[in-house]
Amino acid sequence: MQITLSGSNATVLQSVFCRNFLSPEVVSVVHPISPEKHSLMMVIQIESSFSVVASIPLLQWSCTSLRTLAQLHGHLLVSGLHKDPLASTKLIESYAQMGSLQSSRQVFEVFPDPDSFMWGVLIKSYVWSHFFEEATTLYHKMVYHGIHINGFIYPSVLRAFSSFGDVGCGGKLHGRIVKFTMLSVVDACGDLGCLRVAKSVHSYVVRRNIGTDGFLGSSLITMYSKCTDLHAAETVFQRVANPSTASWTAMISCYNRTGYFREALDVFVAMQNLKVEPNSVTLMSILRSCVSLGLLREGKSIHCFAIKKAVDFDILKPALLELYADCRRLTDCEKIFLTTRENNIVPWNTIISCYARHGFLREALLLFREMQARGLMPDSFSLSSSLTACGNVGLFQLGHQIHCHIIKRGYFDEYVQNSLIDMYCKCGFMDTAYSIFDKLERRSVVAWNCMICGFSQNGYSVEAISLFDKMFFDCLEMDEVTFLLVIQACSQLGYPEKGKWVHHKLITCGVTEDIYMGTALTDMYAKCGLLQTARQVFDSMSERSIVSWSVMIAGYGMHGEINDAISLFTEMLESGIKPNEVTFMNVLSACSHAGSVEEGKHYFSLMKGFGIEPNTEHFACVVDLLSRAGDLNGAYDIIKSMPDPVDASIWGALLNGCRIHRRMDMLNSIQRDISSISTDDPGYYTLLSNIHAEGGNWDEFGKVRLKMKVVGLAKVPGYSSIELKNRTYRFGAGDAPHPKVKELCSFLENFQSLAQGQDCTVEQYDSLLSLQ
Repeated sequence: MQITLSGSNATVLQSVFCRNFLSPEVVSVVHPISPEKHSLMMVIQIESSFSVVASIPLLQWSCTSLRTLAQLHGHLLVSGLHKDPLASTKLIESYAQMGSLQSSRQVFEVFPDPDSFMWGVLIKSYVWSHFFEEATTLYHKMVYHGIHINGFIYPSVLRAFSSFGDVGCGGKLHGRIVKFTMLSVVDACGDLGCLRVAKSVHSYVVRRNIGTDGFLGSSLITMYSKCTDLHAAETVFQRVANPSTASWTAMISCYNRTGYFREALDVFVAMQNLKVEPNSVTLMSILRSCVSLGLLREGKSIHCFAIKKAVDFDILKPALLELYADCRRLTDCEKIFLTTRENNIVPWNTIISCYARHGFLREALLLFREMQARGLMPDSFSLSSSLTACGNVGLFQLGHQIHCHIIKRGYFDEYVQNSLIDMYCKCGFMDTAYSIFDKLERRSVVAWNCMICGFSQNGYSVEAISLFDKMFFDCLEMDEVTFLLVIQACSQLGYPEKGKWVHHKLITCGVTEDIYMGTALTDMYAKCGLLQTARQVFDSMSERSIVSWSVMIAGYGMHGEINDAISLFTEMLESGIKPNEVTFMNVLSACSHAGSVEEGKHYFSLMKGFGIEPNTEHFACVVDLLSRAGDLNGAYDIIKSMPDPVDASIWGALLNGCRIHRRMDMLNSIQRDISSISTDDPGYYTLLSNIHAEGGNWDEFGKVRLKMKVVGLAKVPGYSSIELKNRTYRFGAGDAPHPKVKELCSFLENFQSLAQGQDCTVEQYDSLLSLQ
């Protein structure tokens, strides 16, 4: 950037740079424009690393006369830097210090929209010069126009009132100062989130008869919303005589924060009916309500309203991007994004984050690359969003490249490190994820949760539980997500004793059992075979989602309790809950496990009545049901009636029926259909090869096994786990031998002898007891 200065001002600038020890690389005198003496013009080259606006206070400080200050003012006008609030505020102060209050007032009056700080500087300047009446006049104008008054203004105004003995105005100002103090206290209570302290502060406001109109009323509403006391917030709002825009906005935000988005829209409608003008914060809050409810039409109406009222559009951009991304309107997102004129990283971060959160992962990564192509270096926020997209898509190589960029640039904050752990976990590289986790100096609860979730999702449930145990016994911070993850790990292992222990600690730690926790506990107890306990947890839930009902139905079906599953499904319909695809799949699976063919056919035909088209999993359940019951021809007819190509899971269900009922003739008739199937599921090939082996067709057995080898598939080994002395041990085929393998084998032999009723020696009993 270049600024042209006269000789005297160039000297001043050079002096300032020397006093502040600025390097020559930052500032360089390029060449003189005119060789004339006393009118030497210099061009000062200022690199991008140095802020010109930040240097203006130093320049003004170096102006020792009104003439040099006026020259500097002129150059600021020419360069356009006078539009910056900091520059104009310092000019006001500098003119006042040199005794030219008229110039200070002119700078103030030509500025388009003075902020509170600029008002305060001019008031302070008048008080310095003993123009107390002008200072009080300015203060009254601030009050009249509703400009927020900062705390540093009050001492100057108090001094002005005291100078001519205006006790009335001084008393009113004192009341405003008290209200300002209470405003800070109320804001602190809201951030603290302590309802008891919040009510105590509100009682003090009422006892002292401090008015709750304006900003204090809005702050009280916000305070109660942060303390999750919606009723108290509504009461405060209803008692405000003439609610301002700030009060209406606070009430809308309160409903949003507590999840009552419809009520927030109703408040906005009432606000419009009373002709109260909303500001940009109001519109941003109501857009959040539309996003949460998925109301595209209403959101677009707010968008049009903002354009019509010429509201500050930059504040609304994140909420609008969220709205259109949530409603899958990528074209509208791009239109909003293209309105950004500033070449900075903030709008790029916003749209990348929106795309990543709403499932447009490839689009998010393309924007990430385009951002770098335009010369913008990603920061921690954009890196984290891109890593999340890489993890969800499974693009390990790109994620690894971003990791290398992070190491090169040194972005080692907690947000980025947690995103790295999550990305590697989702891509299945658990060793790398744990290596990053293990090297963290400070591990937040989010980092622990990412690692536990990664272990659980990748089938390492024992490691997930061990990590939770370490957190618990080291007395580290845990939240609801931590307990939720370890409960899911217990359900995957079918580990009821550990699940009960976690449930107990969940209660003793005071963790709220919300709808997610109740559903997870129901699922865990059902998968562990404790159906009665699962039903007790299910019945104790104050609110149940469709997932909660589906989990309980799946639990009954898994254990062959078809009557209870169908009864619960009927109860769900009677309660007004509409079933979804997963619910019907669980019912069909229950019918398959119980061999209830007619019921399965009935519920399969019932799906279209609820507007649900059967997918591959539903067809697989029905084919499995018919195949297990011996109706292989009917199962084959179902397969032939499917509109989409049939995958290996459905053919596998039919093959399993052929194996159960020894229908090798059926296998021969479908040989042509299954010969072209290609899948990465080793279970399908294992089942097919076993059927050929049982039928004595060793040639086909060898071909299937050879195909598995060529494709690179291997049979997934099974494993078992056992708990001894609060430690869980896992054993699987091909694992390295356990250090106490001999003792364990001896234990199992002795245990088998006892189970078979054989005699057991005293030494064998001692061996059993020593290993327990």
